[in-house]
Amino acid sequence: MGLPKTASADPSIAKPRGTYWGVHPVGQDDAGQIRWHATLWAPEASAVTLLLDDQRMAMTSGANGTHILEFSAPKNTTYGFDLGSGLRPDPASRRQLQGVHGPSVLVDSAYTWPLSEAGWTGRPWEEAVILEIQIGLFTPEGTFCAAEKRLQGLADIGVTAVEVMPVAQFSGHQGWGYDGVLPFAPHAAYGTPAEMKSFIAAAHALGIAVILDVVYNHFGPDGAYLHEIAPAFFDPERNTPWGAGIDYTRPAVRDFFLSNVAMWMGEFHIDGLRIDAAHQIKDPTTPEMLREIAATARAAAGSRTVWLVLEDERNLTWPIDASADLFDAQWNDDYHHALHCLLTGENESYYAPFAVAPMDDLLLALREGQVDQGQARPAGAAPRGTPSAHLPVTAFVNSNQTHDQVGNRARGERLISLVGEDAAWIAHALLLTTPFVPMLFMGEEVGEMAPFCFFADLPEPLASATRNGRQAEFARFSSFSGQVPDPIARGTFDASRPYLGPAERQARWRDWTARLLSLRQRQILPLTRSAQQSPTEAQATGPLSLAAHWHFAAGSLQIQANLGAPPDTPAKPISEPDIAVGNIATDAFAFAVKIRSVS
Repeated sequence: MGLPKTASADPSIAKPRGTYWGVHPVGQDDAGQIRWHATLWAPEASAVTLLLDDQRMAMTSGANGTHILEFSAPKNTTYGFDLGSGLRPDPASRRQLQGVHGPSVLVDSAYTWPLSEAGWTGRPWEEAVILEIQIGLFTPEGTFCAAEKRLQGLADIGVTAVEVMPVAQFSGHQGWGYDGVLPFAPHAAYGTPAEMKSFIAAAHALGIAVILDVVYNHFGPDGAYLHEIAPAFFDPERNTPWGAGIDYTRPAVRDFFLSNVAMWMGEFHIDGLRIDAAHQIKDPTTPEMLREIAATARAAAGSRTVWLVLEDERNLTWPIDASADLFDAQWNDDYHHALHCLLTGENESYYAPFAVAPMDDLLLALREGQVDQGQARPAGAAPRGTPSAHLPVTAFVNSNQTHDQVGNRARGERLISLVGEDAAWIAHALLLTTPFVPMLFMGEEVGEMAPFCFFADLPEPLASATRNGRQAEFARFSSFSGQVPDPIARGTFDASRPYLGPAERQARWRDWTARLLSLRQRQILPLTRSAQQSPTEAQATGPLSLAAHWHFAAGSLQIQANLGAPPDTPAKPISEPDIAVGNIATDAFAFAVKIRSVS
């Protein structure tokens, strides 16, 4: 069927939201019941019936492949669509009570925000200290309500933002969230839409911004009825590593995702988005989808400060250049890979090019943000990236651990389990005192040693395919032998739960994190608020030791770190450091940092 595709920045295509999808309240009927307007884009369906509890209502064919209907019903009534094969959930469902195969629920999005919310305008990006969390594991209860109660402890140690792993409804009870199929519906096991809004409001009341990880590049393998409802949603010429590629040239497809952006930023008061695998959002049209995502997010948030972060393995810098006014930063896996290879000696898969000269790569990351900037790379790696030295330090989100880098290991080991507490202690200090935007992974702030494994809750035959796929994936690694933890077993999920370690260790690490973040807030933040001046100086003082010096208009930041051995050629000792661990000249694990302010 010949369906319209976007070809240019046509305002009639780019601006309307909700034209093709969703069921929304539009008023009341004469009897006082809520009136709802339903729209479904199903361009190849000859007829669509709306199922409302036990009622069947024929929808009317509208423009551009839509089917529409207006009807009366109480909120919380269940509904779905029938295109000839039985009930299907609404692709834009706001709530699911019976999983991804059950009916959707009529949701009135009205919410009474607490008075404190009126004063929340967001935080400047340079203040970001991020903790990545997965709602299902962050607390024993695994809910928004329980997570809300843990926020005060994060604020107390200096965390200023939580980055919530995807919450879109996915199959089963537990999962990372990247296999979501109903992106407008918060995962029911986590709580209701109202409870998610309460969590967000509570975070704001404590000065904590909320970033939501969103997946706009694929749908999960179970319950993605869009393949049946609207086959044209997908690009038959392209697949991603996780599922069918999406055809972003369709106006209805753009409307689906941009409406989702607007919902999170406007209705839910989310402060920022982390765009998962942006390199798989392949769009030849003008404006590009990524540009529209950024513009939609900022418009929907109104006067609130918006944080937009990319995960993009291409290492492109134009989307995060301030002149583009698009994205604030991107995940800087280069920093992680260089540090990880330096500390662990691992050298397989994507670590291979970083394992050749990890100290050199780490120093380059400290000087210029990215390591891969389009230059030739070792170990057969294809060149990627563009030069990044011109970007501010705040354009890079650095981390020692993330859900990816921990969870995509065969057994989900955290860095501290691989290199020991002494090395992790110094790496922690380096992360939190360098001027880049730091991100911790839940539990890292308290020295967590429990693994974070890959887990899911899929039916057969997907469950067996997932088990077999994980085992086969790691069979080719020479450093791994044995059985991968069963990703479908509830025990794998439970073993990944943080915050259950010895109280003494948690307290010691919590105090260390708080001390470092206090220094960051008091003395480093004023530097990053000012312009960076001369280029960063970073040098190796030994195979496992380094010295770095950043210069800003407001002052300078000097760091020395030993990550496993004392220096061969020590730099001039830092006089009266603001924080010091051990003796830089003689100890294998040592650290010193000094901030000098321009009066």
